[in-house]
Amino acid sequence: MRPGFSPVVVPGEGPVGAPLMLVGEQPGDQEDRQRRPFVGPAGHVLDQCLAEAGLKRDALFLTNAVKCFKYAPRGKRRLHRTPTASDVSHARWWLEEEIRLVGPRVLVALGGTALLALTGQRTLKPVRGQLLPWHERQMLATVHPSYLLRLRDEPDRTQERTRFIADLARAAQSADMA
Repeated sequence: MRPGFSPVVVPGEGPVGAPLMLVGEQPGDQEDRQRRPFVGPAGHVLDQCLAEAGLKRDALFLTNAVKCFKYAPRGKRRLHRTPTASDVSHARWWLEEEIRLVGPRVLVALGGTALLALTGQRTLKPVRGQLLPWHERQMLATVHPSYLLRLRDEPDRTQERTRFIADLARAAQSADMA
């Protein structure tokens, strides 16, 4: 067990052969407790946006770059800590194996940590929404759904949510799902 991490491993979930794989950062508190990816607040936002993009969750493979919840204890609460490049590197073999086994046509990097795991770069803004070649596949980088939860300004949240749904739809179209 690595210090500062939950001992629980949350593997990816979805069908082998899924044409689209979504890669997030790491499990959160709810994912750690339920041992399933994207079941917490950000997962609920993701589910809503997937539906608006015309996608069904059970047709996708959902996973994270880091497989264990990294947190700092604060009383009874466990506060999320962003994985470091070393944390991402430590878990990369597992993500690579999931990609090999599932064989998606398109990968979606949800946020900077997922982008780091897939490309070695964490800066999302210059590549957001672009379909890029990635090891005989395509990759699209976009925001993590938790970003939408953190936006306080309603017009910004609406605009970013619309862009996020468009990014998901573009990835789905490229994966021949739309």
